[in-house]
This record gives sequence, structure tokens and C-alpha cells, in this order.
Amino acid sequence: MKNLSNKWTRAAIPALLLHASIGTVYCWSLFSGHIQASFENAGFDASLLGWAFSLAIFFLGMSAAFLGDFVEKDIHKASLIATICFTVGVVGTGVAIRLHSMVLVLLFYGVIMGIGLGLGYLSPVKTLMLWFEDKKGLATGLAVAGFGAAKMVFSPVIEGLNKAVGVEFALYILAGIWFVMMFTGHLLLKKPSTWVEKHEKFEIKKFFKRFKIFLDPHFIGIWLVFYINIACGLALISHEKDIYTAIGLAGIASILSTVTGLFNAGGRLGYSSIGDHFKNRNTIYKIILISEISLTLIALFTGALSRMETWAVVITVALLLVVNAGYGGGFSNLPTLLSDVYGMGKISSIHGIALSAWAIAGLTGNQIADLIVSKTGNYGDILVFTAIMYGVAIIVDFIFVKPHHATEQ
Repeated sequence: MKNLSNKWTRAAIPALLLHASIGTVYCWSLFSGHIQASFENAGFDASLLGWAFSLAIFFLGMSAAFLGDFVEKDIHKASLIATICFTVGVVGTGVAIRLHSMVLVLLFYGVIMGIGLGLGYLSPVKTLMLWFEDKKGLATGLAVAGFGAAKMVFSPVIEGLNKAVGVEFALYILAGIWFVMMFTGHLLLKKPSTWVEKHEKFEIKKFFKRFKIFLDPHFIGIWLVFYINIACGLALISHEKDIYTAIGLAGIASILSTVTGLFNAGGRLGYSSIGDHFKNRNTIYKIILISEISLTLIALFTGALSRMETWAVVITVALLLVVNAGYGGGFSNLPTLLSDVYGMGKISSIHGIALSAWAIAGLTGNQIADLIVSKTGNYGDILVFTAIMYGVAIIVDFIFVKPHHATEQ
């Protein structure tokens, strides 16, 4: 019972506390409208505001890529820095609103909070896989599901605070809540005492040498599939509310967003748990991609996203549910797939490098969708882009991502 208890108190619970806090980055749309109004009412330009979210995701991926070794060496210190950076970023965003400084919004929400996101995302993952060695998919799914469920849990809280005290003070209050959650997670997080690993002294040559993994066709394949799944997911998820309005569901858009958020979190837990039962964990990515492209092609050829008929509404909602589930499942299966291929020795470092795909997707996915909609005025045209990309991902997955035995790095 002691070991079972430790699995939850030293891995699962702290991971949920960390990920459920930083996952609120996806609540950006609940802040952005209020921030924009605050700037414009005071006569300030808010045209660059959309870049705050993109920069947060970019620095999440880049900090994970470049600080993976640091997380590997000291998971406890990394989770503390993540807690500080994330909450300072939230508080700083509130101060930026008070000062009507767009530069400070981009700095605090985009850069500083983004670094906290990257360290906070990576910190508990290896710990979970070490404690739940036989159920790695279930373990990482639990934590990453917390990241996906954060929007669903905190959306009503954020909306209530925005109405009660305004966006600036809402951010201060939320920063306090998230600090308590993350600091508690930081204090609890601990690797099993049975796990022993060697850490080499930092050398700049060795630091950059680890990026040679991009010369491995297998890793390139995993990276591309992961990137495409995120970019296509963001292209549709970022326009969910607008799509619901276009098919006549504006009145229940918030309810549907909660449901898709549930599928996003459920996909993270469900797909990764199922992956534990497959000999080749990459089978999950094949299932995700085939389901996504199937619904995308049906919606594309029927023109469902631009119609209000019942059948079109059903297809559109089904598409968004499948995409959300696959989007979440792609995240939770990444570290376990990488550990199956490269072993547990340097998994935080390798996982961090792979998360650079998230950084690039954060700068391209929703921006490409925005460009398509601005040129055509039809949300259904986004599906042309996503169908092509999903098709490329399937080809890459079947050709490059082959079953491998773990080799310790």
C-alpha cells in the first residue's frame, strides 16, 4: 500500500496540480476580449494582442527543447522555477493591463509565462513514467488530461471573476490560486528512490550535440506527425466558437465548447491508456490520424461547416469532437512513444526537443486558419488545409515511424 500511495502522492497528484494550472493557457480567449477593450477604451493600439498566446506556446516548446537537460538533472528545481515563472507571468500581465503596455503583455504572458509552461509541462512527465512503469500511458494520460481539462474547470471561474472584479484583478486572484496549486505540486513531486541516473557535467558541445537527434529519420517522423496533429488541431479549435455560430449553434456554443474540452481531456487519458495494450504504441497515432482525416473528408465533401441542416450540424460537431480527442491524444502518447524508442535515461531531454514541434505549430496552425478565413470567408475552407496535412502525416507515419526497441541514450 505504501508504494501505491507514493505513486499518487509523489507523481499523479503533483502532476495534476501542475498541469491543471498551466493548462489554463488555453483560456486566453476569455481574457483577450477584455484586454483588447481595456486598451482601446484608453486609446491604445491592441493589434498585436493575438501574438501573446502564440508567443506563450512558442516559448513553451522552445524552453522545453532547450531546458530538457536541466529538467532531467533537477526535476524539483525545475518545477519550482516553473511555478515562479508562470505566476509572475500572470501577475505581470495584470500590471501590463494597468499600464496599457502591449510590450509588457507580450513579455509577461508570452515569454515569461511561456517559459513556466515549458518547465511545468516537462517536470512531472518522467516522474510519472518511473512510478507507473507498467502503465506509462495511463500515467502520462492522467497528467496531460489535467492540462486539457484546465480550460473546462477554470472557464466558469475566470468568467465569474472577470465580471466581478475586472480582468486585471481577476489575473491577480488567479495567480494566487495557481501559485498554491503549483507550489504544492512542486513540494510533492519526487522520483522513486530506486531510480538512479548519472548526469554529465554541462558542456556547450554536448548540449548542442543532443540536437543531432534531428538526423534520425525515426525522430523526424515522430516530430512531423506530432507537429501536423497540433497545427491542424489548432486551426480548427481556434475557430470553434465561430464555426458553431456559422451553423446556427451560437446559443449553445459555450456548452459545446465544454463538451469538446471534455473530449480533449478524455482523448489524452483514453488514447494513452489504450496505448499500454499495444505492442507498438505508434498504432495509436495511426488510429488518431485515420479518424481525423475520415471526418475531415466527410465534412469537406458535404460542405457541412457552411450549412445549418441537422445532418450538417451532426457532422460538424462530430468532426470537432474527433479532432479535440485526437489533439489531446497526440500529446499524451508522445512521451511514452519516445520512451519506447529511446529509453528512459534522457526522456525529459528528448521529449523537450520533440515539443519544439508544439512551438512551431503555435506560430502556424491558427495563423494559417486565420489567413484562409480572411481570404475566403468560409470556415469550411480550413478543411482543405487540414485534409492535406493529415494525409501527409499518415504517409510519414507509415513510412518513417517504425517499431523500435528502446535504446538508452
